Amino acid sequence: MKALKVTAYGGPDVLALTDAPRPTPKAGEILIRNVASPVSQADVMMRAGTPRAARLMLGLRRPRAAIPGTGFAGRVVEVGPGVTAFAPGDAVFGETALGFATHAEYVAVPADGLVMPLPPGLDFQAAAPLCDGALTSWNFLYRLGEMTAGQRVLINGASGSLGTMAVQIARDAGAHVTAVCSGKNAALVRRLGADEVIDYHAADFWKEGARYDIVFDTVGKVPFRRARRALRPGGRYLSPVLDLGLMLATLTSRLGRRRAMFQATGLQKHEVLRPMLAEMTAMAASGALTTVIDRVYPLAEASAAHAHVEAGHKVGNVVLSIAAAESDAAAA
Repeated sequence: MKALKVTAYGGPDVLALTDAPRPTPKAGEILIRNVASPVSQADVMMRAGTPRAARLMLGLRRPRAAIPGTGFAGRVVEVGPGVTAFAPGDAVFGETALGFATHAEYVAVPADGLVMPLPPGLDFQAAAPLCDGALTSWNFLYRLGEMTAGQRVLINGASGSLGTMAVQIARDAGAHVTAVCSGKNAALVRRLGADEVIDYHAADFWKEGARYDIVFDTVGKVPFRRARRALRPGGRYLSPVLDLGLMLATLTSRLGRRRAMFQATGLQKHEVLRPMLAEMTAMAASGALTTVIDRVYPLAEASAAHAHVEAGHKVGNVVLSIAAAESDAAAA
């Protein structure tokens, strides 16, 4: 099979398209012919080995996982012994987390892991990013932020992969949503459900005088020391982008009236994540949750996809198209 490999930390040029053995599903696993896989900011950071502290988990000198990528969407082609929940031909999507290996034509995953049937009416490219932007946003807003109807929620980076999902999730919860993004993306986030839009080129939200119950900084661009000015007493600043400043803020704010909070969503137990993913699947099936796709690249152009994401101006999601050759599929 064709697969991306990365043998050293660095820029997009460290990615190489190579031939790799097709996985064989073990007991309790399913083998998926991968059709689509997202390229997220987390993928870019893991390829680059940043922040450096993450290398303690990813590999000190080089990535332990030779094949990158965590999100997938495709069809089951083979099941291992003991699997009854899935059968060949089933359309599925999900995430491997620290198992990586999804930027390849085939991926083997535990049948009881973070894998779900494809929602009706949703195609593979739209489903592939759900475990990144949507699942992370759901976890942060509901579990960490304890979001409820009527609250005022600000989403910074509202036009990105997490932000576009967060706007829709907060809108669906009945919150009053303020979206912070470039002015050129204002119409998009309004269509997704934002009540108000702040153009970050024209204003700094923490200086505007408005107060929020939740500030969800999806891109980690506004440190807690600034964002806290826009929080009501009891308000929460949430960010999935961990750096030293946020790490210290999560510790020092515990006794204060405004909290800074972080959690690595992908590292939570599957029994915690699966119910959240089921909720999002239902939203997507009903049309209440839409995946915004900026660009789609073939697997052979993954370096260009990484460069686009790394530039920091994508709108919604970037997806790799990874349809295996028909001859391979027939041989499965």
